[in-house]
Amino acid sequence: MDINQAYTGALEALRKGGTILYPTDTVWGLGCDATNPSAVKRIFEIKRRDDSKSLVLLADSLDMVAKYIREIPSIAIDLVEVNDMPMTIVYPAAISCEVGAAGDKWHLAWNCIADDGSVGIRIPSCCEFCIGLVHKLGRPLVSTSANISGKPAPARFSEIVDEIKGAVDFVVPPSIDRGSTGKPSQIIKLGLRGEVEIIRK
Repeated sequence: MDINQAYTGALEALRKGGTILYPTDTVWGLGCDATNPSAVKRIFEIKRRDDSKSLVLLADSLDMVAKYIREIPSIAIDLVEVNDMPMTIVYPAAISCEVGAAGDKWHLAWNCIADDGSVGIRIPSCCEFCIGLVHKLGRPLVSTSANISGKPAPARFSEIVDEIKGAVDFVVPPSIDRGSTGKPSQIIKLGLRGEVEIIRK
């Protein structure tokens, strides 16, 4: 399977509300359309993870981020421009659908947002496949490590357990993995008044 076939298979699954297993710019991840609450629920089920925990999303640009955040703190622009390593920014005031309601392409699924209304979003810069996938999907993509909750995050495809591989609707072949660092991203949380909190270096 070449990269174009991988895009076709992954996009078909995502647009039908399914889940995928794919390489990200950090570790291998579980993904779904971040505007689809039912798909997000399925991600939690696969990971056996408490759905009170928020999820990291991937976007292709700050322009995409701006569609789902009420106000982007100005420091976020500087951080994105100067950073050369995978960095997840936790933004305040995400735009979401109501609990129990179906989202649309301009609302994030309510169950991928933290209780305080924030959401973690990363703009990948070093993984050809996931950058292209988010761009082709046209909206944010859930990106959570492809492991059972509490177990180590898989740096490589060979580290993913069969239970995870068998639970998703589409598996991107490991040959497509180009540019993943194999390490989690740094995480920085921003406030609307310019507050900066480093959660993970």
